[in-house]
Amino acid sequence: MSTSSRAPEWYRAWFGEEYLALYSHRDEEEAEAGVDLVLRSSVNPPGAILDLACGAGRHMAEFERRGLRAIGLDLSGTLLQQARSRHVGLLLVQGDMRHLPFADRSFELVVNFFTSFGYFAEPEEDARVLAEIHRILRPGGCFALDFLNAERVRSALVSEDERRVGNRRVIQKRRLDEEGTVVVKEILILGPGQEEPEARYCERVRLYAPEELEEMLREAGLELEHTFGDYSGAPACADCPRYILLGHAV
Repeated sequence: MSTSSRAPEWYRAWFGEEYLALYSHRDEEEAEAGVDLVLRSSVNPPGAILDLACGAGRHMAEFERRGLRAIGLDLSGTLLQQARSRHVGLLLVQGDMRHLPFADRSFELVVNFFTSFGYFAEPEEDARVLAEIHRILRPGGCFALDFLNAERVRSALVSEDERRVGNRRVIQKRRLDEEGTVVVKEILILGPGQEEPEARYCERVRLYAPEELEEMLREAGLELEHTFGDYSGAPACADCPRYILLGHAV
C-alpha cells in the first residue's frame, strides 16, 4: 500500500464470511465483560442504546439479556445477516458511521466495541465519527469507545504468523505505515496444498495515542470520565491490551 495515495476502503471487502471464520473465537463471555464494564461505569441506567459497528450482534444480545433494548448499526450486510440468524429480534440498520441515519439527540448510550474506530483514510473522517456520536447523544448521554493500545501494538508488533482455520492456512503479515501512525495487517488464505493464496484481505487501523483520542473527544464535545486497560476494568497502562474510554456528551 502506498503511503502517498489515499488508502482503499479495505473494510468494505473484509467484513464478510472470511472475517467471521477467522474471528470465531470472539465469544459471548468477552461481550458480557465489555457490556458489564460499560454499564457499571455509566452514571445512569441507559435508555435508548446504539451499538455502533455492531458486527454479528454479540454485544447487542448481551444488552438484551439484561433487559435493555439496543439498535445495531454496521456497514457489512454479511455481519448483519449473521446477527439476524444468531439473535432473532434484534433491531439492525445498515449504514456508515460517518453519516448516521438517526435524529439528533436520539440515544442515551452509544457503544463502539472491539477496535471499530480508526479505519478511515484520513483522521478527519475518524473525527467525523465522533461528531456524529455527539450529535445523536442526548446532553449527558454516555459513550464508550473500545480501542487498542497503540503503543503496545507498535512495541510488540509480530511481523508474521500462521495458523490453521479448518483445513486452510491463514498467514498474517503486519507492518507499520505512514511513519508508524498506522498498523496494516495483510491476511492471506491458502487452501489445502496451495502455495499461493486463494484470497487476500487487508486491515488498516490508525494508531491514535491516548492523548490524541482524548483531544479528539474534546473537540467533538465528548467529555472523558474513565479510561480502562481491559474489560475487567483494570487501569489503563503502557502494556495493557486495550484503551477503553467512557464519558458523556456535553
